[in-house]
Amino acid sequence: MNVIGQLRVLQAFLPALRRSRGRVVLMGSIGGRSALPFLGAYAMSKFALEAMADALRLELAPWGIQVALVEPGTIATPIWTKPQRDVAEFPPELAELYGERVERFRRLAASRSANAVPADDVAKAVEHALTAEKPKTRYVVGPDARRRARVQLLPDRARDKVLTRFLFGS
Repeated sequence: MNVIGQLRVLQAFLPALRRSRGRVVLMGSIGGRSALPFLGAYAMSKFALEAMADALRLELAPWGIQVALVEPGTIATPIWTKPQRDVAEFPPELAELYGERVERFRRLAASRSANAVPADDVAKAVEHALTAEKPKTRYVVGPDARRRARVQLLPDRARDKVLTRFLFGS
């Protein structure tokens, strides 16, 4: 639903948006620029929103419709307190191959959630995208999102080394 839901809503309102010269604000994630291990499916959906926003900016420009993408990092929401599937429940071969790294990743994510920015920060970015005379095309929300956006500018192998060291200490 990360992609399909936003696309369907946009399609439903597109005739009215064209008539009113409205705006489109898509809810992405820094995960749409920077994929992390064990979050591949989530990142794929958010990467798709990046592509959708880029295409829509050009497709809708003739009608004066501006398109923005909000890319939050770690936001203070209940997702951080949701129970996770225990690694012990993984099939034995997966637990052996990935268990230790999954647990380390989860611990790091839980510790980072203590520094999560309030959801109001995301709402302010959305409001700006909807009301600014010249809205940005992308709104990166939160210090961790800004760091990940910078790391993503590194060459792939350097990026991988930085993320591996940060996430897994090796």
